[in-house]
Amino acid sequence: MLLIQNNDALLSLQKRCELLDLNRSTAYYHPVELSEENTDLMNMMYEIWSEYPFYGYRKLTAVLQNSGLKVNHKRILRLMNCMGIQAIYQKKKIKNPEENKIIYPYLLTGININKPNQVWGTDLTYLRMRQGFMYLIAIIDIFSRYIISWKLLNTLEVNDCIEALYAALAVNMPDIFNSDQGSQFTSGDWVNCLLQNNIKISMSSKGRCFDNIYVERLWRTIKYEDFYLNCYEDGWDLENGLKKFIMFYNTKRPHQSLGYKTPAEIYFY
Repeated sequence: MLLIQNNDALLSLQKRCELLDLNRSTAYYHPVELSEENTDLMNMMYEIWSEYPFYGYRKLTAVLQNSGLKVNHKRILRLMNCMGIQAIYQKKKIKNPEENKIIYPYLLTGININKPNQVWGTDLTYLRMRQGFMYLIAIIDIFSRYIISWKLLNTLEVNDCIEALYAALAVNMPDIFNSDQGSQFTSGDWVNCLLQNNIKISMSSKGRCFDNIYVERLWRTIKYEDFYLNCYEDGWDLENGLKKFIMFYNTKRPHQSLGYKTPAEIYFY
């Protein structure tokens, strides 16, 4: 009798790493999950930062210490970096030739957006749950407000964001793609993906949130009509809930600026 065995069992770990061109230490690595204490602290930090986005790690540390928590500025700075938040203030313009950022001009000033796939927009937002937090990226058609693709992320890694971009480009191609100047959207991988598909790149100016107002309105809709009402427990719960709401948003929710039609009715008309 011929026995069919798992091929992985016939290869040593060292050989498998060699075939995949991986360092053996990578195979043994297990990511360290955030403790419940750090998760609660990050939620408190986000609430304070949402109300006072000009607070940096020093002021956040002081506010938390004044509330009775034993924290230091190094821990707060580390968690802020983990959350992807920072104080909003006018920074000095320092040119760094080694910085891997590609900035494009804002192309939407005075443009008449009058058809689907003329302009797409994207952004990221932070969603905190009872257990942990996630980031949400969405890509929408500006004319119809249709959500073309979306993805929940554990981190702000560029590769995870590009998966959402690939999913959107599998649906259609825009003439112009607008984003802010976040590191995910100015990376070489993201920019090259758009250029290879002959898509014009537009980037909102720093400090001008209204340049990306359509996606900001989407975040408000998702948070006030779904996220804040459901108190999701964890990432699985959040993803299942968002699937239902985004389907509702695209196909059933009438949009006032669209003459009370749904985004799908306008996008696929």
